[in-house]
Amino acid sequence: MSVKLYNFVNEDRQIIQKLGNFSVLEHMKDPSVAPSNAQNKYYMSEMGVRRRQLIIDLDGIRTAVTQAGAMQWIIGDIKSTTGLKGVGDLMGKLVAGAVTKESAIKPEYTGAGRMFLEPTYKYILLEDMANWGESGMSVEDGMFLACDGNVRSKVVTRSTLSSAVAGNEGLFNLSLSGSGVVALESNVPASEIITVELENDVLKLDGSFAIAWSTSLQFTVERSSATLLGSAVNKEGLVNVFRGTGKVLISPTTTYTRSLSATTHN
Repeated sequence: MSVKLYNFVNEDRQIIQKLGNFSVLEHMKDPSVAPSNAQNKYYMSEMGVRRRQLIIDLDGIRTAVTQAGAMQWIIGDIKSTTGLKGVGDLMGKLVAGAVTKESAIKPEYTGAGRMFLEPTYKYILLEDMANWGESGMSVEDGMFLACDGNVRSKVVTRSTLSSAVAGNEGLFNLSLSGSGVVALESNVPASEIITVELENDVLKLDGSFAIAWSTSLQFTVERSSATLLGSAVNKEGLVNVFRGTGKVLISPTTTYTRSLSATTHN
């Protein structure tokens, strides 16, 4: 790029992670405070409650797809398109957006330059799709932020209706596959996320602690004990069960909800 940036990275703003052409900028502290909220801002910063932004560099060959309304500013000759292939594609995306709580139309950006997405108080996780195999990954509702243009998305359904109703989960999830980088918004930092790799094995979770998992895994909801009496005695009731070969990212400290959302975009 012929454009030069000054005072972009300094003691208040640092690049904390980079994967491919995706970078995460963290606002280490927020000097723009008033006397009325200075104390609150100070303790937020000390506890790691900081604003973060995703930066995407495009070279004229790569493209990027983002959540609708996520873009803040752009440097260079970058244009956005809807990525729609017709009326049928539009209707399909509208349905997919309705069932996964994601934006129906995700803009695709092409050209050469640098994109800055809106700040968020959530943590930004960068995932390389090469680590998720051919079937790719499924993610919890509302986590998708952006991805490389080579990443394909589709809606997948739970193995059984009971897995949605009894497991306190949605019936549909966004599945991502292909090659490139995916950026996800998480309520917890990467340091708190546990990766469980299964090889023809079983993982049981008492709650909605799985935030992403291999699409190849079978997900069901089952009684924690073989009998109704056993489930009543151990007081566990129903558990979320993942079977097969693949991996699961779990957040043991908090369930994933939209209540912690502090993004400036919708």
